[in-house]
Amino acid sequence: MEIILTYHAKQRMAQHAITTDQIKRAIKQGSKINQTDGLLAKFGYLEVAYKIRNESYIIKTVKVIH
Repeated sequence: MEIILTYHAKQRMAQHAITTDQIKRAIKQGSKINQTDGLLAKFGYLEVAYKIRNESYIIKTVKVIH
């Protein structure tokens, strides 16, 4: 699974101490909701907005649910 992080996603990861492994787990195991331009995966306290291009997962943003 190739993960490509946008600048915004990297900022959010640093801000909330989110790891790439947590993002991968959310994509693999979380529930998915279709969005206009991609998907939203929800797993535990984490939401990951992403889109799939070829075999790459482009992470647009990540969010911690309080």
